[in-house]
Amino acid sequence: MSDPVLTIEARGEIAVLTMNRPDKRNAMCDALLQAIDAFFVNPPAEVKAVVLTGSGGHFCSGLDLSEHVARDAEGTMRHSRSWHAVMDRIQFGGLPVVSALSGAVIGGGLELASATHVRLAEPSTIFQLPEGRRGIFVGGGASVRVGRILGADRMIEMMLTGRRYSAEEGLALGLTHYAVGEGEALEQALDLAAKIASNAPLSNYIMIQALSRIEDMSKADGLFTESLCAALTQTSPDAIEGLAAFLEKRAPKFGGAA
Repeated sequence: MSDPVLTIEARGEIAVLTMNRPDKRNAMCDALLQAIDAFFVNPPAEVKAVVLTGSGGHFCSGLDLSEHVARDAEGTMRHSRSWHAVMDRIQFGGLPVVSALSGAVIGGGLELASATHVRLAEPSTIFQLPEGRRGIFVGGGASVRVGRILGADRMIEMMLTGRRYSAEEGLALGLTHYAVGEGEALEQALDLAAKIASNAPLSNYIMIQALSRIEDMSKADGLFTESLCAALTQTSPDAIEGLAAFLEKRAPKFGGAA
C-alpha cells in the first residue's frame, strides 16, 4: 500500500496533520484536499488545536498541475468553490490551526496557509502566487485572504510579476507571524499550539469565529458584535475560573467545551 497523502498524529490535545507528497513538494491533489477536509469536518473530540505542516522540507507547492483535469467554466467554478469550502472549514471550524512552514508555500499552498490562524516560517520558506505567469487566476481564496494581508496593490504586483517573498519578507508583510530557525518550525508550532490549547475553549472559539467576520462589518455592527462576544465569554464558568486563578496567582483550570 502507498503511504497516505495526509498523516494524522495525536499528541495529547494537539493533532499534527502532515501533508505527505514529498516527491511533489506536497502539491495539492483532490485526494489530499479531501483528506484535510475530512479531518476538519469531524475532528476528534479531544483535539483542542491543530498543527498543519508538510513533509520533505516543503509545506505545499500549490495545485498539482500534473493531475490537472480540463473543465468547462461551470466545472472550474465548482472546483474553486470546493476549495473555498475546505478553507472555510479550516478557518471557521472552531479549532485553532498553527501552520509550520518551510520550502514552497506557493499558489494554493499560500491559500491554505492563509486559512490557518498562526503561521511560523523557516528561512527556506518561499511565498509566491505564480498564477499570472501561467495565464490563470487564483481560485482557492487568495483574493480574499492573501489580499487582506497584503492589500490589493501589493497582491496585484505579486501576481503580475510572479515575485517570491522570503520568510523575513513574509514576516514583515504579515504572510507569517513568526520567523524561526531552520528545522525549528514544527517544534515551535507544537509549543504555540499547546499554549493555545490551554486557553478557555469558548474564548478560542469566539476569537476564531468573530474577528474575521467583524472585519467585514460596518463599525457599528462590529462594535455590537464585540459586545455580544464579550457577554458570552465573560459570563462563562471559564471566565470566572480565569479571574480566580489570576487573583490567586495560579494557572487556570478550564473545563468548558466549545
